Amino acid sequence: MTSQLKGKVLVTGADGFIGSHLVEHLLDRGLEVRALSQYNSFNNWGWLEDIHSPGLEVVTGDVRDPNLCREIVKGCDTIFHLAALIAIPYSYTAPDSYVDTNIKGTLNICQAARDAGSRRVIVTSTSEVYGTAQYVPIDEKHPKQPQSPYSATKIGADALALSFHNAFDLPVVVARPFNTYGPRQSARAIIPTIISQIASGKDVIKVGDLTPTRDFNFVADTARGFIALAEAPGIEGREINIATGTEVSMRDTLLTIARVMGREVDFVTDPARLRPSSSEVFRLCGDNKLITSLTSWRPEVSLEDGLRVTAEWFTRPENLAKYKPDIYNR
Repeated sequence: MTSQLKGKVLVTGADGFIGSHLVEHLLDRGLEVRALSQYNSFNNWGWLEDIHSPGLEVVTGDVRDPNLCREIVKGCDTIFHLAALIAIPYSYTAPDSYVDTNIKGTLNICQAARDAGSRRVIVTSTSEVYGTAQYVPIDEKHPKQPQSPYSATKIGADALALSFHNAFDLPVVVARPFNTYGPRQSARAIIPTIISQIASGKDVIKVGDLTPTRDFNFVADTARGFIALAEAPGIEGREINIATGTEVSMRDTLLTIARVMGREVDFVTDPARLRPSSSEVFRLCGDNKLITSLTSWRPEVSLEDGLRVTAEWFTRPENLAKYKPDIYNR
């Protein structure tokens, strides 16, 4: 598959869930990819460990270090900035860490990209910045509502990136994916939490609040959305949703998971999995008119098909072994 993108591209957060899938999609398009994996003393590259390609260059480091950021952007025409702390519950405990990684890390990448003269910087946002929907579908003009320290830092990171466009003409695009799911997703998210519990043989599944609704994107669709926004002309300085335009409740999602996995299970509420009431986002449904008007991107994978693929991946013993179904991953 060919791509309009040229030269080497940088992906930060490449060792994570969405980042590793994006790396695969970019490599499939024949691109050279420099992938940033967070440094650790085990020299573990996360989900990049099983991706092997002559076009892949893995660099270890941390976006909190401005010197590293200046080095890794060199020679990269396009930057996909995905590196972030993402778990909402942990942001209640460690908000300083979220400020350092999500806001200051974005500052470091934007400053480095400005100095390097990068062609485009795709900064990853989240539908969490909108909070509970005041109206649906949620378009890009919807008010921002910081209902958790995590969402507050993402609002701050988005604003900082856009300020670099307004003040310094940095060619920034803010990509705002709604709820991405699929193989390799962290167990802190509800879909892998449920699938991994069922796959491990449990008949009683621990869950949080089942009433909220979400707009679920299969990870391949999200990755294609990022690439479409990197290729589309004249969209610098814009915030753009990547969404299906549909919503489904947590309860219906879990019933669909049980059905595609061929299991009858009971669900019980685990108080540890409940967000504070004023922090819970009760309704998300994205408006995708902007991205579909600016690019050829369309969501291609139905929720049921995506859940089936995800469940099949999690039920492979070598994959399930990487998760801890008995422990709530905050």
